[in-house]
Amino acid sequence: MATTLGAFIAGGIAACGAVTATHPFETVKIRMQLQGELQEKGLQPRLYKGPIHGVRVIVGNEGLRGIYRGIGAAYIYQILLNGCRLGFYEPIRQTLTTAIYTDSKTQSLGINVFAGATSGILGAAAGSPFFLVKTRLQSFSPFAPVGTQHQYKNAVDGMRQIFKAEGVRGLYRGVGAACVRTGFGSSVQLPTYFFAKRRLVKHLGMEEGPALHLASSTASGFVVCCVMHPPDTIMSRMYNQNGNLYKGVFDCLAKTVKTEGFLAIYKGFLPHLARILPHTILTLSLAEQTNKLMRKFEDRILPTSVKDNI
Repeated sequence: MATTLGAFIAGGIAACGAVTATHPFETVKIRMQLQGELQEKGLQPRLYKGPIHGVRVIVGNEGLRGIYRGIGAAYIYQILLNGCRLGFYEPIRQTLTTAIYTDSKTQSLGINVFAGATSGILGAAAGSPFFLVKTRLQSFSPFAPVGTQHQYKNAVDGMRQIFKAEGVRGLYRGVGAACVRTGFGSSVQLPTYFFAKRRLVKHLGMEEGPALHLASSTASGFVVCCVMHPPDTIMSRMYNQNGNLYKGVFDCLAKTVKTEGFLAIYKGFLPHLARILPHTILTLSLAEQTNKLMRKFEDRILPTSVKDNI
C-alpha cells in the first residue's frame, strides 16, 4: 500500500481511465433520470428508452461531443472523489481498527463500512461543484431536451455563471444529496470488493492477478449500483433544478414518488449499471496496478524513516 498521498494520486489516475470509457452511459443515465420530472404517469416523455437507445439518440443528434458533454468536469470530480475514497479508506480503517482491536490487520465489517462511507463523503463534498456543473452540461440538449436546460459553454463558464448568480452556496447546491449518494455507494464498494476478493481466494483458490481483480470488481459494482441509484436520482434532480423546486433531499424524494410513483427513483438504472460495472471494474483493477507503481516510485524517492512508518 502506498502512502495516503500516493494512494490518492493512484486512485485519481485509475478513476480518470475508467471515466473515459464509461462517460457516455453516465450522460444517458442523467437524461433518463430527468425525463418526465414531476409529470404524472402516462404524460411522461420517453426520449431515451435505455442505455443503447440513449447512446444512439444522442450520438445521432449531437455527435460524440454530445455524449461526452462535461467530461472535463468529470475528470476533476473523479480525481477528488476516488482520490479521497481510495486514499483515505485504508488510513481511516487502520486507525479505527487499531484503536478497537489493537491489531490493524483485523477485519471488521462495521469498521470497513464506516471507513468506506466516510472516505466517500469527504470525496463527494470536495468534488460537489464539479459534479453539479457536469450534470448540467450532460442534461443539456438542443435536440431532445429533458429537465431544466442550462446553456454553458464549458465547465469553467458554468461555474462562473453559477457563482455570479448564486455565489458559493450555488456551487454547493445539492451537496447533501451528493454525500448521501456517495456515502451509500462508498460504504459498500471497497468492503464488498475486499470481501469478494477474500472469499474467491479462500473458496475458489484464485490467485492474485487480473482475473481476481475483475471478479471482485464485478461483484462490488453490482452491489454499489443497487444501493446507490435512488439517492443518485435525487441528486441529479437537485443539481439540475433552477430556483428552489426542491427544498432538500427528502422533499425531492417525496415529490418524485408522489407524482411519478416509487419506481421513478430507479429511472436510468440500466444505463447506471452499464456505466458503474465497467467503471468499478476499471477503477479498482487500475487502482491495484497504479498503487503498485506508486509504491515502487515512493520506495525510490522516500527516505527509509518515512517508509518504515507507512
